[in-house]
This record gives sequence, structure tokens and C-alpha cells, in this order.
Amino acid sequence: MFDLLLKNAVLRDGRKVDVAIAGGRFAKIAPVIDESALEVFDCQGMALLPPFYNCHTHTPMTLFRGYADDLELFPWLNEHIWPAEARLNEEDVYHGTRLAILEMIKSGTVFCNDSYFWLNGTIRAVQEMGIRACIGLFWINVGNRQQCEWRQAENAEIFKAWKAGAYSDRIQISRDPHAIYSVPEAELRKLAELSESENLTMHMHLAETEQEFNDCRRDHNGMTPFEYADACGLINDRARLAHCVWMTDSDRKLAAEKGAVLISNPTSNMKLCSGMFHFKEAEKAGCRIALGTDGCASNNAHSFFSEMKIAALVGKIQSGDPTACPATRVFEYATQAAKYFVPEAGEIAEGKLADAMLINPDQPYFVGDYNLVSNLVYAGESSCVDSLLCDGKFLMKHRVVEGEEEIIAKARQTCNKYR
Repeated sequence: MFDLLLKNAVLRDGRKVDVAIAGGRFAKIAPVIDESALEVFDCQGMALLPPFYNCHTHTPMTLFRGYADDLELFPWLNEHIWPAEARLNEEDVYHGTRLAILEMIKSGTVFCNDSYFWLNGTIRAVQEMGIRACIGLFWINVGNRQQCEWRQAENAEIFKAWKAGAYSDRIQISRDPHAIYSVPEAELRKLAELSESENLTMHMHLAETEQEFNDCRRDHNGMTPFEYADACGLINDRARLAHCVWMTDSDRKLAAEKGAVLISNPTSNMKLCSGMFHFKEAEKAGCRIALGTDGCASNNAHSFFSEMKIAALVGKIQSGDPTACPATRVFEYATQAAKYFVPEAGEIAEGKLADAMLINPDQPYFVGDYNLVSNLVYAGESSCVDSLLCDGKFLMKHRVVEGEEEIIAKARQTCNKYR
């Protein structure tokens, strides 16, 4: 007996099929499946597609959505965000993360690559709400000695618990230095060594702003941020690098040769005027590319529908080529990024992990309905996601997420602390 049977689903290629799920995987896909299941769900009229994988987030920052808008990056960080974050506690992070996950579920996302602190709060929210996540052991050498010691102790505690199997198998751990300007060289080299010896991915901000680019060349013998990071051992196939706006052609060649994943955050970069990711040049160099929303203090949303559209438009306007970043490729950035974190997901195929979204195409913004993927990228909104599955379980069914009213109320209550 199957755990779940999806009836009358339409795949991306137009085939109408039944899809059986067992043990968290797609067990059988066929025109008709008559075998029994614990639950049968009628998908009549809906498209069954891979969901979104958000590759750069700071989920608790939903608490700071709209908190300090329309500022330059470093004043925004130094004068507003970091002082506010210093007041956070584990419960705040828990409620902010639940709100972020609710928003992601409502817009078709089943995974986030998250970098923050008070990690027990984030992990608790992820485990309860059923998504996948890569949780970063965040390191930033900013603040007093007591704060740094606390961050080190928290990272050690989380790593030990993860190694002991204390968390869901939906949770991964990574090494997360904040950036080359906020972590000393010796510590960057040490984190690179740990990432290699522990076989963990390494997630960091890199080449985000022109100031970072210029400061790096001034302070490190003319090296670009990518060249400096490479000299510290940080550029390799485990590297998951956020922003990557200020890159030279040789940087892109280096990233491609080393297999690093470049994670573009187009909305955040445009809002903070950091610059535009060079999609066409990165593709030409053979780079691996993914998308992320960044935190809600600088985006201000977690919806991949807006992120996909803006990515496509950035790729075109930056390169001056209207054929750059076509909808099919951008949709792949958003869904096939699964292979960089969860290689057995990201595809509706027998044996793959059962992550999927059900799209209701009966929306005014989907008419004309000539090309579903183009509509998703250029016209789609979160409201078209009818239901969402992760690991073979419904996270949302017919737009309803269990407990969503309480999640919103608790997050709103938490935000009152920062007014």
C-alpha cells in the first residue's frame, strides 16, 4: 500500500498521470494507478512540478521586514540591523523563522540555505514545519569577546547534536563565515579546513558590493574578493557563495573551474544598489548558478515568483540581450538548485525524493495559457500554488497551512519588541 496517491496530475510535458508516494519518495508514475493508498488526493486540472529551493536566506529577519528600508548597505547594517539583532533571543528567532517558513510554503518553497544565529530556534522551527534546510554554523568576528565566545559555543553545540543524529534528516549543517571583511584571514583558512575535513558545504557572502571589491584589492595586494577567498581555501565545489555581483571574467572562470555555486539575490542587490549579477557572463563561463531571496530586511519577501521574474529581467537589462535568462533557464535556477544540497530531489521521477508543488493554472494571470513555465516566471504569484509536498508529506493543502494564524500572531507579537 502506498502512503499517498496523487490522481490526475499534469506533468510539465503535458502528460496526465497518477503519482504514488511511499517512504518519502515517488514510488510509481503511470497513466493510471489502481493500487490502494492511505490517502488519495485528486489533482484534477493541476500541474505537478518540482518546488523551489531557496539557496540564501536569513529566515529570522522576517522580524525586520520594513524595519530600516531605503538605506545604503553598510549604514543599514552597522546603524540599524546589527544593533537590532543584538536584542534577539532564541524565542524571537523561532517565531521569525516560523513566519519565514510559512511564507515560503505559501509560495512553493521546500528548502532554505539559512545563515544566522540562535540556531536552536531556527532548527526547532524547521523540524516542526516540515521543510528541508541547510543550517549554517554562522561565524562573524564582530562584537565583544563574550559575543564571539558565545557564537563559538553555539556552533560547537549544534555540530555535536547534528553528528549525534539529534535532528531530522531533512536538516543539513554547513560552515558559514559571514564575509571576507568580517572574519580574519586565519579564521577563514580554519573554516575552509573544517569544511573540507568534515565534508560540509561552506556558505558565505562574497563580492557583494563595490566597496568590498575595492577594499579587498587595497588590503590584499590587488586581489579581488574571489582571488582572496581562493587563497584562503574557500573556493571549491563545496562553496555556496551569495551575491557574487562584483566579479571579473577571471573570477568567473575560477568559480567555474573550482565548481563553486554562485547564488544570485537580484531583489536584495537591486534594493541596496549593490549592483547586478552578470547571468550571461556566468553562464558563458560555465558557472553553477542558483537563486536566493536573502533576508526579509533587504528583499522584503521570500517569494520565488518575484525573484524569478526579477532575475530574468536583470539578466536581460544587464547584458543588453533580451534573449538572456529565458524563463526555462530561470525556472531551472529556482528548482534544479536542489542538486547542490539535496541531489535526490528536484525532479518528478520514480525513486526521487517526493518534493513537489501543485499549481492551479485557473488564474487570470495565466491566460493566455501558451507556456506554463513562462507564465510562472513572468506572471506567476504565490496564489497559484494550491498545495505543497516535502518528503512525501503535505505542508500545504488547498492553500491551508496548519497553524498559520497562530504563527502570524506570534510573529506580530514578537515584532512589537522592536518598535
